[in-house]
Amino acid sequence: MSKEILLLSGPNLDQLGTRSPEIYGTQTLQEHVDRFSEQANAHGFSVRHLQSNFEGDLIEAVHDARGIAVAIVLNAGALTHSSWALADALGAFQGVKVEVHLSNPAAREPFRHVSTLAVVVDGTIAGFGATSYDLALEAVRLLLVAG
Repeated sequence: MSKEILLLSGPNLDQLGTRSPEIYGTQTLQEHVDRFSEQANAHGFSVRHLQSNFEGDLIEAVHDARGIAVAIVLNAGALTHSSWALADALGAFQGVKVEVHLSNPAAREPFRHVSTLAVVVDGTIAGFGATSYDLALEAVRLLLVAG
């Protein structure tokens, strides 16, 4: 198996930098991906990124990662709160899985307080802005060493 990390970005994350910067910050998705990839590469990981506004694309990416990626880091956006299908796909992935959010869903609207993915991921990192991605990478690294 490679040392690939699949970085998944869900609906509307392609709008980062301009969409609600007071909540999500001013960095673009590409800036987050570039920073994550650079740091992952420094630790010997390759990164494959997919952003999609379509649930099925994300599910297919999780399926395709089986047997290839050692970890999945995902910011599923609003699908976090509604996608049992994505949760099922993640449940079948045997590697490390870390859910990440720029904002803190627990401090926002009530519908954001529930994660359908929480039961199938190793952990969730939320509310630290761009640093959330740094912490997710560190979690992947440490979980792989411990595993």
